[in-house]
Amino acid sequence: MASPVIVEPQTQSNTSSEKIGMTAPVTVVPRAVELSSMKSANRWLVSFVMPSKFTLATLPLPNDTAIKIREIPATTMAVLRYSWLNGIDRVQEKTEELSLWLDANHFTTLGPAQLARYDPPWTLPMLRRNEIMFEVSGPAS
Repeated sequence: MASPVIVEPQTQSNTSSEKIGMTAPVTVVPRAVELSSMKSANRWLVSFVMPSKFTLATLPLPNDTAIKIREIPATTMAVLRYSWLNGIDRVQEKTEELSLWLDANHFTTLGPAQLARYDPPWTLPMLRRNEIMFEVSGPAS
């Protein structure tokens, strides 16, 4: 996680920039052929939650065309909060734990698991705040 995240508006002269402080959470979604497993992901979609003082119209534009700014509509998420480090085995374990709970309670997942991290890398492991999240509907009747 980088701090601060620096963005630069697209202007003709492109000489000014605006710093946006570290944002939380930073979410990570696997992008692989088999999306049911965090372990099989070979690409990731990383998202930064922008401060509420910005709107789509007031956010500085990124200077890298690979970066896309978009508003994500409100959704219902099932969340499993945990602490400690996020090795791939731990992330997979927590993903499976939440998935089993959702199945047992008749929720339907509407996409792949997302990993949300809330703390900078220098935070002590036992104090780190992490979440596994699934967009859900249900419970089914």
